[in-house]
This record gives sequence, structure tokens and C-alpha cells, in this order.
Amino acid sequence: MTEIRTITLKNKLGMHARAAAALVKVAQQFKAEIYLERNGQIANGKSILGILTLACPMGGMLTIKAEGIDALAAIEAVVKLVENKFGEV
Repeated sequence: MTEIRTITLKNKLGMHARAAAALVKVAQQFKAEIYLERNGQIANGKSILGILTLACPMGGMLTIKAEGIDALAAIEAVVKLVENKFGEV
């Protein structure tokens, strides 16, 4: 099963280290392979350094792709994290 969603970062600092770590923590809970894409560059959703290389600012668009038996749940969890601004105020 493959799921794909495109989201917009809403937190002030965009995809910084703390946000990337939170995303990896969520992604690692799933068996699905998770990838993030921005401007043609693809990163493993379970790699902090990979995610940081995307340099996605506030308002930037990320496409999330999950492949595996729990892909839908993985996508929903990542989208929820981003929608909640990674728990930032």
C-alpha cells in the first residue's frame, strides 16, 4: 500500500532540528518506509539529517510518501504532527 500527501509547514521555524527529531520519532513507530520530498529532493523520513537537508521553511510544501502495510496510519500521524506545528507554540 502506498499513500501520498502534500502538506504545508505552519510552524515559525520550519523544519529545524527539533521538528525533524519529532518527525523521526513518529515515523519510527511504523513499519512503512516514509519519504519526504521538497523541490525534487527526497529524504528518508526516519533520518534527521536527511530531513534537515530539505531546508523547508515556514510555508514550505512537503510531499510525504509512505509505503507498507501501515502506510495510511503513518501518513496520518505525520500530518497530525505537522498540523499541530510539532508541538511548538
